[in-house]
Amino acid sequence: MARVRHDDGAKPARKRGDGPTRDRAESVLEPVAAREDIAESASLRPRTMDEYIGQSALKRKLRVFVDAARQRKEPLDHTLLHGPPGLGKTTMAQILAAELGVAIHITSGPAIEHKGVLAGHLTALEPGDVLFIDEIHRLSPIVEESLYSAMEDGRIDLPVGEGSRARTMPFSLAPFTLVGATTRTALLGAPLRERFQIVEGLEYYADDELAAIVRRTAGILGFPATAAGAAEIGRRSRGTPRIANRLARRVRDFAQVRGRETIDRSDAEHALVELGIDPEGLDAIDRRILACIVEQFDGGPVGIDALAATLSEPRDTLEDVYEPFLLQRGFLVRTPRGRQVTRKALEHLGRKPPDRPGGGPQGELPL
Repeated sequence: MARVRHDDGAKPARKRGDGPTRDRAESVLEPVAAREDIAESASLRPRTMDEYIGQSALKRKLRVFVDAARQRKEPLDHTLLHGPPGLGKTTMAQILAAELGVAIHITSGPAIEHKGVLAGHLTALEPGDVLFIDEIHRLSPIVEESLYSAMEDGRIDLPVGEGSRARTMPFSLAPFTLVGATTRTALLGAPLRERFQIVEGLEYYADDELAAIVRRTAGILGFPATAAGAAEIGRRSRGTPRIANRLARRVRDFAQVRGRETIDRSDAEHALVELGIDPEGLDAIDRRILACIVEQFDGGPVGIDALAATLSEPRDTLEDVYEPFLLQRGFLVRTPRGRQVTRKALEHLGRKPPDRPGGGPQGELPL
C-alpha cells in the first residue's frame, strides 16, 4: 500500500508564547466515534486495481502505463483524472502510487494558497513520488504557472532576498508524478492541461457495479447485504460509489434498529423511503429542481443562472452535483436556450406536458 501524506495546507505547530492553541485540547477531546468513522471510511477504499470495482477500460490503460513506467524505472507520466464528484479519482490516485510502490502526497487546489506552499509540497517529494492535487482547477493563476516548469523541467523558480537585492533562483526537484483531479476540465488553463501526458475520465457506474460495491462495503461493515438488497441500494446510488457507500451505511443503521442481521431488499426499500430516495435514485433536491422547471418555467428551457437564483442554490452545485445525473438518466436536457425537462421527468413527477398550441415544450419535449 502506498504511504500517504495529507498536505492540506496544515500550518506549523505554534511555539510556547505564541498565544492560545486548541490543537492538543481538540486532539484529547476528539470523540472516539469520529476517529472510528474516519478509520472506517479509509477501510472502505480499495487498495489495488484488483479491488477497485468498475472503470474497466480505464484500469486496463492505467495498468499498461504503470507497468511500462516500472519497467523503465521512471516516474509515471503526469496524469489528469476528470469526472463528476464521488467516482473514485482520489482512490485511483492512491492505487496508482501503491502500484508504483511510491509515496503519495495529498493536497487540494484551494489549499495551495501561494507559490511558497506549492514549493513546500514539491521539495518534500522523494524520487518517483506522487503529488495528488484534488480540485486542481481551483489553483490560482500564479500557482498554476509555477507548475509549468515543475512538470516540464523538474524545477521551480523562487524569489531569494528582498528589495533591490531580490532575485529568482531555480530549485531542482526530484523526478515526480503529478496526478490532478478535477470535476471541471474546462476551467483548467490550456497550458496546464496540455502538460498532462495522460488524460482520462471516469464514467458513471452501472447499477450492477454499484451493487458489487455495496456488497463489499456491507461486508467490511460487518453487516452483510443480500444480492437483492445490494441491488436495490446500487440502483438508487446515482451511478456514484461515494453515494453507494453512504447509503449502505445508512441502510445498515435502519436494518440494525429493526433487529436484522443482514440487509435484504425490504430493509433497503424501507430505509431508502425514509431517506427520501425514490426508486429512480432521485432525492428531494433532484425532484425540487425538476418541479421548479415545470412550475416556474413551464417545463423550460431555462438558463442555469435563473434556475440557481430561483432555487437559492449555487450554480456550481447544480452543474457539478445534480445536473450530470439528471442528464445521464434522461430527466433533463440541455438546449441552446437552457435546461428543459423531458417527458420521463414529467411522468416521474406525475405531471402532464404543458399545453402550448403551435409547438414549444409540448411538442419538443424529448421522449
